[in-house]
Amino acid sequence: MQTSSFEKWPKQTAITEFILLGFGELQEYHLLLFLVFVVIYILTMSGNILIVNLVVFNQNLHTPMYYFLANLSSLEVFYSSTILPKMLIIFLTGDRSISVWGCFTQLFCFGRLVSIECYLLSIMSYDRYVAICKPLYYATIMNGRVICHLMVVSWLCAAFILIVIISLVSQLSFCGPEEIDHFFCDFSPLLQLSCSDTSHVRLLSLIFGSIDILPPFLITITSYVCIIATVLKIPSVTGRQKAFATYSSHLIVVTIFYGTLMIVYILPDTSALRNLKKVFSVPYTVLTPMVNPLIYSLRNKEVKKSLKKALNKFISKDAKRWDPLLFKRG
Repeated sequence: MQTSSFEKWPKQTAITEFILLGFGELQEYHLLLFLVFVVIYILTMSGNILIVNLVVFNQNLHTPMYYFLANLSSLEVFYSSTILPKMLIIFLTGDRSISVWGCFTQLFCFGRLVSIECYLLSIMSYDRYVAICKPLYYATIMNGRVICHLMVVSWLCAAFILIVIISLVSQLSFCGPEEIDHFFCDFSPLLQLSCSDTSHVRLLSLIFGSIDILPPFLITITSYVCIIATVLKIPSVTGRQKAFATYSSHLIVVTIFYGTLMIVYILPDTSALRNLKKVFSVPYTVLTPMVNPLIYSLRNKEVKKSLKKALNKFISKDAKRWDPLLFKRG
């Protein structure tokens, strides 16, 4: 008698959780890795939350550039919190398990946030291009309406792409093995566990991945190249060196971010490249969220001025709070 698809379903969905192998080959270094990554997580969260608070509570920073910086920092807070807490649990307790829907949720959140970051970095680079190369048109081009539309489109596009991909992945059958050869639920390692035909999902993800990564990358690189070309024309040697140092560091960071993304998501998924892709996942998932506040914000003169002002205000309030106590003791 022919078995119905309904009767096959329990066998195909026997897996209720996945095991994240992570950096299993470095098990003896797990305590050290935990300490390293917990420091990275603390620095990432504190740096990005600091930038958001400075921009929100300082009227001088209510301009398009700082609005984008605050959005980037907010994004990095959620982005890091999608990946790092589970990594820390694995390093500390050895519990590598994650439920199937927990895995899909992590994939959706991570994918959506990394897509938005690609769009946001390209918008920020274009904003700086207009400010440096077309200063007379800046107020006209980068007005509030344009900025709002750019951000809404970025969030909606990222959401649409990930909803389509996750809906397709959730329809696949996973019948073992249950081990994901990665430190988080990434797309390609997850598909390797499926016993369904994944060719259509892979093709669609390659198309969407190319749309998400390549156009924003080209916009970002082109914008910074034009900015650096304009900066090199500055008559003052000191001003030229300072501006070049700032924008070249931006260019290095976005090149590392996009370069590692391309290696992981656009290069073919072969066994020879599998471990290399895992290593190259670390820069864009862990390191760039930590260094972005430093590169984009904390080196900025206005941000440093606002930070110094906020610290002085906090210190003066603290001193006033302790003065009566000291007076009573005296």
